[in-house]
Amino acid sequence: MSTIMSFAFVSKLLTQYLFIPILICGIFGGCFNLLVFLSLRTFRENSCAFYLIVMSLANIGSLLTGLFWRIMNYGFEIDWTSSSIFYCKFRIFCIQQCTLLSFTCVCLAIIDQFLATSGNLRWRQWSCSKMAHRLVFIFNCLWLGY
Repeated sequence: MSTIMSFAFVSKLLTQYLFIPILICGIFGGCFNLLVFLSLRTFRENSCAFYLIVMSLANIGSLLTGLFWRIMNYGFEIDWTSSSIFYCKFRIFCIQQCTLLSFTCVCLAIIDQFLATSGNLRWRQWSCSKMAHRLVFIFNCLWLGY
């Protein structure tokens, strides 16, 4: 029984001292990404930068709903999901939505860069901010239905 207690104690310490800096650095990193991509007009008009902006927002949302709950639950033994059924369902939904949207935006940014650097003019025309807004909206609706 003492080894189980020591594993639980080590898990609690790791959660408190490892996950909190990861959360803080992740939120600051996401905010700095947003600051960079939203501050220059060149980035605001670029379709690939739009995907990265949405990805940064999704990553911040995932950190705040997933990792913050884990820190509070395992590190400080405060479980909000047991007191609120809405928060329990919203947390799972938000983590899933943010994670799927983040991965989708990375894939769309890669495809957009391929299209933007293509030698074929017809393919380059698909790389525009209007198409980026539409694709993010479509995939967001698709993941909402998932």
